[in-house]
Amino acid sequence: MNLTELRPLAEKLFDDIRALSFDGVGVTRESYGAGETATADYLRAFAAAEGLYAEPDRAANIVFRQPNAPADAVAWTGSHIDSVPQGGNFDGLAGVVAGLLCLVDRQRAGSAAASLPLEVIAFRGEESAWFGKAYMGSGALLGKLGDADLALRQRATGQTLGDAMEASGADVAAIRAGQPLADLRRVKAYLELHIEQGPVMVARELPLAVVSGIRGNVRHNRIVCRGDAQHSGVVPRWLRRDAMFAVADLIMRIDEHWRVLLERGTDLVVTTGIVGTDPAEHSISRIPGSVAFSLEARSRSQDTLEAFYQLVRAECSAVSRERGVRFEFDRRLDSDPASMDPVLCASLARACAAQGTVFDTIASGAGHDASLFANAGVPAGMLFVRNRNGSHNPHEAMEIDDFMLGVQALGATLAGIGGSHD
Repeated sequence: MNLTELRPLAEKLFDDIRALSFDGVGVTRESYGAGETATADYLRAFAAAEGLYAEPDRAANIVFRQPNAPADAVAWTGSHIDSVPQGGNFDGLAGVVAGLLCLVDRQRAGSAAASLPLEVIAFRGEESAWFGKAYMGSGALLGKLGDADLALRQRATGQTLGDAMEASGADVAAIRAGQPLADLRRVKAYLELHIEQGPVMVARELPLAVVSGIRGNVRHNRIVCRGDAQHSGVVPRWLRRDAMFAVADLIMRIDEHWRVLLERGTDLVVTTGIVGTDPAEHSISRIPGSVAFSLEARSRSQDTLEAFYQLVRAECSAVSRERGVRFEFDRRLDSDPASMDPVLCASLARACAAQGTVFDTIASGAGHDASLFANAGVPAGMLFVRNRNGSHNPHEAMEIDDFMLGVQALGATLAGIGGSHD
């Protein structure tokens, strides 16, 4: 097996998909939208040209496999094909392309009998940027979406998630009923290659890294602080119910708690990524009567997430009393932390070492579909590829040489998962 010979094919896939989803700044592949669908259609046509079988599953994810391959026990690999608005070309797509190269290699050479049949999954709807919820395609497979999720609206069009999924061919009735759409008993391992989305591997000059675990998160897409809108020149400080100062006060209190917890060695990151007054009424001469903001905390510890969340709610109550405001919360969204399977981690490490690639083991701060399968009982493993300039921006810069090293290590690990693996 020499997957590095497929480098020109990898370059073409990345270039073609970037071109069809380029938005003038970066790439935009909306979850269950036009850009994601165009990418799915392109990949299905590519698979057919390579003699591979490709079809949507009941969540509209695309499943690729060799024709007539046994399906009673399989290994899965893949990632997502959507992106954030004006995002980079490699987030998610790198894992799908890597899996397809492994499948193409098997198809051209003939599958090894000792290896489990391979299925590559191109997941739809992994990014939370579009509907405010992550893992939509993989979550639907596991029966984890309900009415409240399907009622979420797309940020630009206002279309509900349920309508968008139905338009893409998903079995929304089964999803709404919480029915699992896949038999995970046949999936003996799930592996995902992904770019690192932070600076650690670049700083440490690591082409590849084995992922030990994935942070979970707790989120509110929208919290609204309600105060009292008044003329800015006539209300003294002690009589104000200023929603903006209340939100600023809250955020600084949260930041101080975060600082103290970090000093104690707690794994935690906190972000308020959206803050705004109502543009229809805000004015330089008006005390803000309402401010909406988002809040997210991530950690590898579920106990840390819950304790910090309760701390945030306590601070909201304190700010409300002291500043005469109130906080209104939308639905709390949770994603559990996940640990990767130690056997698969060891296999990925051996594959990196065998090909002479410098690597280390690191945790993932970003979320990935792999976490859902790990927490559902499927042995899961992840391999990171070095990527400059971070992610969720148009400047992602994964080197194709690093990527092909990752493909080779992924392929070797998949080949080592035999039919007797359990």
